[in-house]
Amino acid sequence: MRFYNTLSRKIEEFRPINPPYVGMYTCGPTVYDYQHIGNFRTMMLSDILVRVLKYNGYEVKSVRNVTDIDDKIIAGAAQKNVSISDFSKEFTRVFFEDLEKLNILPVSVNTYATEYIPKMVSYISELLAKGYAYVEDDGSVYFSIAKFPGYGKLSKVNLSGLKTGTRILSDEYTKDLVQDFALWKKMGSKERGGYDSPWGKGRPGWHIECSVMSQDNLGDTFDIHVGGRDLKFPHHENEIAQAEVKTGKPFVNYWVHGEFLNVDGGKMSKSLKNFYTIKDVEEKGFEPLTLRYFYLTAHYRKLLNFTWEALEGAQKALDRLREKYAKLASQELLLRDQFLEAINDDLNMPQALAVAWKTESKKDLEEFDKVLGLRLGDLRELRDMGVPEEIKKLLDEREKLRGKKKFAEADEIRDKIIKKGYAVEDNKI
Repeated sequence: MRFYNTLSRKIEEFRPINPPYVGMYTCGPTVYDYQHIGNFRTMMLSDILVRVLKYNGYEVKSVRNVTDIDDKIIAGAAQKNVSISDFSKEFTRVFFEDLEKLNILPVSVNTYATEYIPKMVSYISELLAKGYAYVEDDGSVYFSIAKFPGYGKLSKVNLSGLKTGTRILSDEYTKDLVQDFALWKKMGSKERGGYDSPWGKGRPGWHIECSVMSQDNLGDTFDIHVGGRDLKFPHHENEIAQAEVKTGKPFVNYWVHGEFLNVDGGKMSKSLKNFYTIKDVEEKGFEPLTLRYFYLTAHYRKLLNFTWEALEGAQKALDRLREKYAKLASQELLLRDQFLEAINDDLNMPQALAVAWKTESKKDLEEFDKVLGLRLGDLRELRDMGVPEEIKKLLDEREKLRGKKKFAEADEIRDKIIKKGYAVEDNKI
């Protein structure tokens, strides 16, 4: 099995630290809003990687964070006049519901930033003791980038404009701002969301959160770190700096980054009214698994352009693949080697899909769906706009016949439904 390692800039053979065990961390959501379909492309990448690892016989400990305290969350809670906890819990709840709708496997460990504050304070204290951090006059604590020679090795960010001691308090900033970043943000007496620390009341910076939570669950050095391409700098670069000066060891061996999802050829934005969530997908009449199929049609390192027309095409393709599965009878594994070759070649899911379409074996599709995650055996849900009354009546009739154990007649009705473009299995449609 091999995949692209951002750290080395090449496709590498995967060699875990302690086979067959694999430690993997994914940067999860900051829960100040509902997650959009671009966010879920990254979650999908993580899910596919876990499935492929397991398909290859590895035992995966997967960890994903939920950032439930940051500037945007504090501001959002204040605007709605609710507690920070109540504000973030609603978006967290919907996030997990959406993951289930996309058939994204549960991770081994979910971590929440607010539950790790004491460990973050201790971590920062160690960085201060080692001389890699400093306390500013306002009580905030910053990491000194100039003291870490390896800074920039992941993102290849240009350090020529770095000025020692220039600081930035904001968690999110552009590559043009290569400056010392906040480990601890001092908060005023009237500000919300503060925690006690040796440097006064405040909260941790975004970057320290992931270093602490990943290492606490996976060790000083672990196998794989996953995230969107936009996180390479500054977030992942800062994670590396913090972790490696604290332990004196490499932080992560393989970095996997997914490409963006564009909408109608451009960047997703609320101002452009092309900011889509799973709820928006459902309200348009699509089942969420259609979006999963759509993600699979492009390589994770390639830009993917979302349109409603493209999603409609994905829905039709998914329905046809389900129909193919329902009609196949062979229980032999015919193309497993071809499928394995595709998924192990830098997670080449478009090629894996091509193999799935090519096979004439039901057993193949059952095997392949362990990775594809399309629930091919769960046939298309009844949706008010998607299933004609004629089909519903046939389904009702079939269920009555099955209840009377008239299976031959029930099978005849099933065949009629399949011919009309729908698939049926047991009581699911």
